[in-house]
Amino acid sequence: MNPEKDFAPLTPNIVRALNDKLYEKRKVAALEIEKLVREFVAQNNTVQIKHVIQTLSQEFALSQHPHSRKGGLIGLAACSIALGKDSGLYLKELIEPVLTCFNDADSRLRYYACEALYNIVKVARGAVLPHFNVLFDGLSKLAADPDPNVKSGSELLDRLLKDIVTESNKFDLVSFIPLLRERIYSNNQYARQFIISWILVLESVPDINLLDYLPEILDGLFQILGDNGKEIRKMCEVVLGEFLKEIKKNPSSVKFAEMANILVIHCQTTDDLIQLTAMCWMREFIQLAGRVMLPYSSGILTAVLPCLAYDDRKKSIKEVANVCNQSLMKLVTPEDDELDELRPGQRQAEPTPDDALPKQEGTASGGPDGSCDSSFSSGISVFTAASTERAPVTLHLDGIVQVLNCHLSDTAIGMMTRIAVLKWLYHLYIKTPRKMFRHTDSLFPILLQTLSDESDEVILKDLEVLAEIASSPAGQTDDPGPLDGPDLQASHSELQVPTPGRAGLLNTSGTKGLECSPSTPTMNSYFYKFMINLLKRFSSERKLLEVRGPFIIRQLCLLLNAENIFHSMADILLREEDLKFASTMVHALNTILLTSTELFQLRNQLKDLKTLESQNLFCCLYRSWCHNPVTTVSLCFLTQNYRHAYDLIQKFGDLEVTVDFLAEVDKLVQLIECPIFTYLRLQLLDVKNNPYLIKALYGLLMLLPQSSAFQLLSHRLQCVPNPELLQTDCWAPAGLTLEGQNCSHSGTCQIPKLGLDTRDSLKAAPKSQKADSPSIDYAELLQHFEKVQNKHLEVRHQRSGRGDHLDRRVVL
Repeated sequence: MNPEKDFAPLTPNIVRALNDKLYEKRKVAALEIEKLVREFVAQNNTVQIKHVIQTLSQEFALSQHPHSRKGGLIGLAACSIALGKDSGLYLKELIEPVLTCFNDADSRLRYYACEALYNIVKVARGAVLPHFNVLFDGLSKLAADPDPNVKSGSELLDRLLKDIVTESNKFDLVSFIPLLRERIYSNNQYARQFIISWILVLESVPDINLLDYLPEILDGLFQILGDNGKEIRKMCEVVLGEFLKEIKKNPSSVKFAEMANILVIHCQTTDDLIQLTAMCWMREFIQLAGRVMLPYSSGILTAVLPCLAYDDRKKSIKEVANVCNQSLMKLVTPEDDELDELRPGQRQAEPTPDDALPKQEGTASGGPDGSCDSSFSSGISVFTAASTERAPVTLHLDGIVQVLNCHLSDTAIGMMTRIAVLKWLYHLYIKTPRKMFRHTDSLFPILLQTLSDESDEVILKDLEVLAEIASSPAGQTDDPGPLDGPDLQASHSELQVPTPGRAGLLNTSGTKGLECSPSTPTMNSYFYKFMINLLKRFSSERKLLEVRGPFIIRQLCLLLNAENIFHSMADILLREEDLKFASTMVHALNTILLTSTELFQLRNQLKDLKTLESQNLFCCLYRSWCHNPVTTVSLCFLTQNYRHAYDLIQKFGDLEVTVDFLAEVDKLVQLIECPIFTYLRLQLLDVKNNPYLIKALYGLLMLLPQSSAFQLLSHRLQCVPNPELLQTDCWAPAGLTLEGQNCSHSGTCQIPKLGLDTRDSLKAAPKSQKADSPSIDYAELLQHFEKVQNKHLEVRHQRSGRGDHLDRRVVL
């Protein structure tokens, strides 16, 4: 510093003392400055006061010499003390040079700057509030200072400033929030602690409503909640807890929509505390804000659904996520299925660019990890904040369906999440069927794929969704359109949708209503698509058919009309070009039909063939059942078409008998002994009216080799009563002839007056039992059977490379 320079009104002694390296001399100079300024105040000499402050600032506090800077700082503090209440008039000039020294490399100088500012603020009190932002900015830097003395000094100044803010009603929160939002993203522990402490103070001031600005700082608070320091995490928990309490008390003033995406982001983080806290907030938001949260449903589901599969280590998060999921689902109502066209005067909440998301300044690590692909998550959770002044919130299904499809397609996702996704799909099809059917073509392939899931519960929920799609009136269209996407469209060699109206071989052409009978081809336009694609999956995944096929079909029979299921599958299989699969599938369907409790009503319907619909169904099943000779016979047994069964067995002599064929005959014999065919076994007592039943069973017996099934059926037939004995009053020995001879008993065995001899009884036996309906063309059915079996024989010979027909017969 130039000693010749004029520093008036500062005396040369004051200048020398201010530049001295000893603190005591600088302090003496400060007292002289205080005395000098008091005189100027008494004289109301503002020009000289400003000149003193400017000199201390420019020539000392901002000097290149460290001792001069220290002198300038203590001199400015002395000016403030001398000014007293008038210091508010000169605060800008007093504060700015001191704050500049906060950045000095010398820790001692930073400490002196902190001390000087403390004295300035202590004198000015509330007058410093217009300069609060620059003070806060400086303090936030000192809070992270590595020197303990500097930090200690900054803490004293910080407490003083908090007291001033707390006792004042002139704090400018609006201008402070941008600075708070910027500083809240600091990664320094001490700076974070400083920020949290200030938020707690501001939250406690009755005249300051920080809740209005919560969307500005909520993201930063969740970032701080992930700090490594336990104390800071605990402080942040307290702050967030206080905010949540206030939200519950004053939900009407909360900007729920503006904070929804922030919660969505932090609900997907890997930090357990952040995730649990964000999920708890999300739960409260959904329950308090209601339908205001609907536009954010896709983002919420992205965050919530993966949590449902958590194990007991994250049980708390899982439980809260489940509440969120259930609460959100309840917000969807039938009103959301209204047409997209809005009524006059209504506006719709539309997606907006990414500026709807909070900006995260100062974070190098970016947002927390999500459960789905990052590009996917960012694209689905960005919506305009829903305003309470707008018309009713509109549910946009595109994003929701995209999220559900994403999670259902992810094979690594947990079982409970997959079940939740399917429950959502079912709920949406129930509540908003018209809108959902726009997405059915994209959902259909993955729903079919899910039938291969390892969990029975997942498959059951999947079938419920598919059944709802297949039966909902909203799915009825005039033109069914292409099959479920390009990967599932049927080629010329694959299954095709049957032509309506071709129901069977009845001589009469009456049909029943769509809701009762499959005489009309579909329940809605997706029903046959479902049946076709289900059979395609069974064809391409034989293991699925073997392991889960019966379970799937039985459940479908409960969820949909069993008659529709069997009628449609039979009609489709009639056109199946893979004859081996057709035979396998028919055998599987027949086993289900004969053994499942779910099919009890359908079996009763087919047993007597009393109605036109039951006869129609029999003809439809018969034509497809012809792919498998033994199942065709069992269908005739079920429907009590015993004479036709006998005619079919006669045709077996012309078929190529294989080991598989004999194995199926063996299984049929076992089935005849099951409860399903109790009525058939009881009919064996009525020999007179069921001769073709007995002959058909003897035909099966003759087909079998000497096996356990042969012995089983043989023993059953030995129990059939002798028709001659049933016509006498006496049970004669087995060798007795009924020509009037004496029996071994005394007297003559008398034939009842109304009885006939054996020849008459056989003559009296009807040519056809009661089930042989005259409206069914049995000759046509038999011809169809022969045609199908010839086709099977040709295919087998082509497959084995044999060109000549081998006439292998079984002698009856």
